[in-house]
Amino acid sequence: MKANKRVLITGIITAVIIAFLAAYRLPFYIYKPGSADALDPIVEVVDGYDSEGDMHLVTVRGGQATPIQWLMAKIRPYNQVYPIEQIRPEGVSEEEYYHAQLQMMESSQEAAKVVAYQAADRDIEINFEGVFVMSVIQGMPAEEKLQSGDQILEVDGKKIEESSDLINYVTDMKKGSNVTLTIKRDEETLQKDIELAPFPDNPDKVGVGISLVTDRSVKVDPEVKVKSGEIGGPSAGLMFSLEIYDQLTENDVTKGFQIAGTGEINYEGQVGRIGGIDKKVVAASNDGADIFFAPNEDGRENSNYQVAKRTAEDIETEMKVVPVDTFQEALTYLKDLEPA
Repeated sequence: MKANKRVLITGIITAVIIAFLAAYRLPFYIYKPGSADALDPIVEVVDGYDSEGDMHLVTVRGGQATPIQWLMAKIRPYNQVYPIEQIRPEGVSEEEYYHAQLQMMESSQEAAKVVAYQAADRDIEINFEGVFVMSVIQGMPAEEKLQSGDQILEVDGKKIEESSDLINYVTDMKKGSNVTLTIKRDEETLQKDIELAPFPDNPDKVGVGISLVTDRSVKVDPEVKVKSGEIGGPSAGLMFSLEIYDQLTENDVTKGFQIAGTGEINYEGQVGRIGGIDKKVVAASNDGADIFFAPNEDGRENSNYQVAKRTAEDIETEMKVVPVDTFQEALTYLKDLEPA
């Protein structure tokens, strides 16, 4: 009986330990290679053209670590562990962070739509409906004066229609300069005098310390639907724009290749830096991509492209890594390709 009791107790303790290791959430976040998903089932232009090859959206898998996941990430290549406060600001819940990522995905799709339809010379109508504060940077001058959801109407009496209007206005100003922002909060119009200060992570650049989003309504003909599901973040913008363009135009720009890539895209078609590029190279290679577009960042040291190229060499993939600064550069590269 005593032996059976010891076995039972040992079994219970073992089960509790296993449950703890598998389920308890540590204050760390893990990022690792995800997948390269074909965009043809995700993006649908009404009466769009088919292609022999595919454009691919590349993902990074991420989540709060359990003890077992933390241990595995420490020994697996291209798995990274971050303190959770580096990923989610203090006071932001997992749900709030997730919804913010979905909002960024939605914005990237809209920018991709604008870039693709304009490049394909198809019908598009853009209406600007306001510039809003998305978040306020801790420790910056705006922290005590602005809040998420504020609509920016004017800066020093000049009308603001796009977020770039405010960014360009303060770009050449110096530390200590003052601007007066006219904002709308709820139903009240307010004026806020704010002194510019250097950004904590970029002392050579000054600002008020806010991230902005431009609210636009975009109408296109033919219509396009994007079903990205639970995928979040802005980094698929370039590939969305290429897929939409490919479906809008008769000539098959895939040329039969499996084309992956990453990069945030703005409304002018410029491709911006993203995080986790090494993991995306691994994911794209694992899923059989032939070509991978990477943000070149105008050739700066340790750019996304340079990291991607080093990763491709490290994993000895045959996938070709191509640097791009704009949508047009990526499109020109594809148009110049010989068919597969």
